[in-house]
Amino acid sequence: MAYVVVCLNMCSVPLDVSVRERKQQDREERLSLVLWRKPLLTLQYSFLETLIVFKEWTWKLWLRRTVVFLVLVLVSVFSMAYSIEGAHQKGPHIASVTLAAYECGSVNFPEPPYPAQIICPDEEAAPDSISLWTIMSKVRLEACMWGAGTAIGELPPYFMARAARLSGAEPDDEDYKEFEEMLEQAQSAQDFATRAKLAVQNMVQKVGFLGILACASIPNPLFDLAGITCGHFLIPFWTFFGATLIGKAVIKMHIQKLFVIITFSRHIVEQMVSLIGAIPGVGASLQKPFSEYLEAQRTKLHHPSGDGTPAGENWLSWVFEKVVLVMVFYFILSIINSMAQSYAKRLQQRKYSEEKTK
Repeated sequence: MAYVVVCLNMCSVPLDVSVRERKQQDREERLSLVLWRKPLLTLQYSFLETLIVFKEWTWKLWLRRTVVFLVLVLVSVFSMAYSIEGAHQKGPHIASVTLAAYECGSVNFPEPPYPAQIICPDEEAAPDSISLWTIMSKVRLEACMWGAGTAIGELPPYFMARAARLSGAEPDDEDYKEFEEMLEQAQSAQDFATRAKLAVQNMVQKVGFLGILACASIPNPLFDLAGITCGHFLIPFWTFFGATLIGKAVIKMHIQKLFVIITFSRHIVEQMVSLIGAIPGVGASLQKPFSEYLEAQRTKLHHPSGDGTPAGENWLSWVFEKVVLVMVFYFILSIINSMAQSYAKRLQQRKYSEEKTK
């Protein structure tokens, strides 16, 4: 009898290992399903997954048609409000205000058209009156709203991990799977990236509110892991969101705002342009578009739209536009690859289910 028990215990280990290895192979097979390796299969799987998701969401939205109607009404109202001329703008607001403040010698921009368009006031310029604190006070509300928006953006990882922990289900999110694997291999972690993630996880779990506040208050690419950690260990919502909101909308906002203001201060920008011109061989050709761009921005600050403002598109803006197009193209490719991999996972799960029923 003892031999049988020992045999059963020993024989269960290879089975667990084989299952783990098979899941790892399936995961690697899904990740290899990308457009530049298997274009036809990727497009086919992506199309089929799109149809399935569209069907599922159509049914879910129909079941909640009252909520959908209210959301559509709110979106329509906000769209109409956004299309109406008012105090909203597109573009790097803090950088624009910083350049304008040093150029105009004042932050008393006329309203309107500020902030949609910044025009220097008619009063005599006094450059010595411009300080970091003056510019920070001018953009404090906009920067605070920016920080609050980033804090709200941290909620999906938290809710995903919390729901998975309460339901006991295995979520599809790859970050959550990586988090669970990291917890399993915590003792044997050797590489720097894993140790950094473990440090964030330990700080959030042991210190609580102050740990979350510390992680949210500094530029931290691993903060998504903090949201997953808080959800996984069922940290109360207001503890997580309160610390995140204070860290991002108050502390981190001021750090980032100060960095942008210093970076776009007039004397620093001019020094950067002069350093570009000092590059051997290509310095002069690189310096010219930057100088033209800055001069065009200064001219716009002293003239209304269409009144003496230089027209035309320079080389620098053309490059920025193409960079944005490349980013959008890459984003579309990543969506197609992700949809194809999701469909491949459906097929693998269906295969597992069929094997279990045999």
